[in-house]
Amino acid sequence: MSECTHECGSCGESCGERCAPQDMRKQPHQLSHIRKVIGIVSGKGGVGKSLVTSMLACLAQKNGYKTAVLDADITGPSIPKMFGINERASATELGLIPATSRNDIDIMSLNLLLESENQPVIWRGAVISSVVEQFWTEVIWGDVDFMFVDMPPGTGDVPLTVFQSLPVDGIIIVASPQELVNMIVEKAVNMANMMDIPILGMVENMSYLRCPDCGKEIKVFGESHVEETAAEYGIPLIGRIPIDPGIASLCDKGRVEEADSSCLASFTDILKALHEDSYKKDMTPFKIAVSHKDGMVFDHFGHSEEFKIYTFVGNDISAQEVVKTNGQGHGAIVGFLKEQGVGAVICGGIGGGARSALEAERIFVFGGVTGECDKVIQQWLEGTLQYDPDIACAHHENGEYHCGSDSPCGSCGGCH
Repeated sequence: MSECTHECGSCGESCGERCAPQDMRKQPHQLSHIRKVIGIVSGKGGVGKSLVTSMLACLAQKNGYKTAVLDADITGPSIPKMFGINERASATELGLIPATSRNDIDIMSLNLLLESENQPVIWRGAVISSVVEQFWTEVIWGDVDFMFVDMPPGTGDVPLTVFQSLPVDGIIIVASPQELVNMIVEKAVNMANMMDIPILGMVENMSYLRCPDCGKEIKVFGESHVEETAAEYGIPLIGRIPIDPGIASLCDKGRVEEADSSCLASFTDILKALHEDSYKKDMTPFKIAVSHKDGMVFDHFGHSEEFKIYTFVGNDISAQEVVKTNGQGHGAIVGFLKEQGVGAVICGGIGGGARSALEAERIFVFGGVTGECDKVIQQWLEGTLQYDPDIACAHHENGEYHCGSDSPCGSCGGCH
C-alpha cells in the first residue's frame, strides 16, 4: 500500500488507519445562503431534464421564491439558451457572479464561461467534476430559497460529485412513457439509495399530446408505464407533462420565462410537492408557530408575547396550543421557538436580524401575513397563503422603524 495521506474520503483501502466515514460535502461560498438544493436527474439523456429544471425555476420564482439554477450538465449545457442568456459570467476578487435571467433567476453554466457557446468541452471526468464543485463553492449565489441542479444523464462522475459535495435535499427523476423507463429509473433510484439521497418523486415528460381541435389526449409514445414503475420503487408520481409546442417554441427562442399559466399548469403539482417536502414530512410531526394576539396574527415578531403552535402529521393538525414566550427580543424568542421544535414561523412584520436568526436555526419565515391565525394556517395547508418573502423593517422618514404595517414601532427594539 502507498504512503497514507489520511484522506479517507478518497481512499478505497481498508486499514487500521481508516477513520470514521467523512462528510465530503463542501460549504457554499461564504456570501451564499441556499436553503434547498433539488437535483433533476435521469438514467438517460433526451427525456427533458433541462425543460423540467427551467420550468420549475420559473414557476418557483413566480410564486415568490428566490430561485437559482446550477447547470451541472457540463458537456451539454442548455439552460442559458433556454433563458436567452448570451453574455459571459463576471467575477470579482470575492468570487464568480452568476448571470441573471429576465425574471431574476440566478444561473451558472459552463456556457457562460466559454468564448463561444458552440465551443466543445473535451475534458476528462475529473476536470468536469471539479468545475461543478467550483460552481457551488466559488459562485456568489446570495440568498436562495430553491436551487435546481440540472444534472447530466447517467450515473457518472458529475452526479457522484453533486451527491457527495452538495447538500442535496432530494432529487426528481424525469422519465418518458416508453417501456424501457423501468431500466432508466432503476439506475437513478439505485444511485440515489447508495448515496442516501431522498427521492422526492418522479415526473413523466412527453406524457401525451393534446389535440388542439377536440382536446383529446394522444399517447404519442404509446401507453405509459411510469405509474407501475413508480409504484414498484415506492416513488410518488408528482407530475405528467404533455408535449406542448408552445413551451418548445419559447425554449427555442430563449424566452422560457415568458411561459404563461397554461404552460406552467403541468408543473404546479411538482412545485407543490417540493413545497410540502420542504416544510413538512409525510408522517413526521411538523410544527408551525404563528405570532398570536387575540386570535389574530400579531404584527411585531420581536414583541410577540405568545405564539399559537400547530402540530401537523401529514396534512392533518394533530395538536394546537397557545404558548407564552420566555422573554422579549428576537434572540430570546428564536431560542424559545427552537426549544419548541418549530420548523416554520408565520408572522406580520419582522426585522432582518430576527429573520437571519430564525433561518440560522433552519426555521422558515412567512412574514408580512395578516388575518386570523386559524384561517392563515388553512391557507398555508392549501398552498394559498399570501406572504412577503422580502418583508423587513425599514427606516421611515422621521427616523422611526416600521414593521410591515402603517403603525410606527420606534420603541420596538426586539425585532431589529
